Amino acid sequence: MNIRTKSILILCLLGIVDVAIPIPIIGLFLIYVIVQKPPWFLEFVQEIYTTDQR
Repeated sequence: MNIRTKSILILCLLGIVDVAIPIPIIGLFLIYVIVQKPPWFLEFVQEIYTTDQR
């Protein structure tokens, strides 16, 4: 399974959890990424865009 498929699956799971639980988990995660700018997120995005384009 490539990184794009994994990221789509994780986002789908987070979306389902976000609907089931009244706490906006995706929104809180986005705020965390914007405010803290964790280095792992930049590496994750770079890995997505540098993988082989098919």
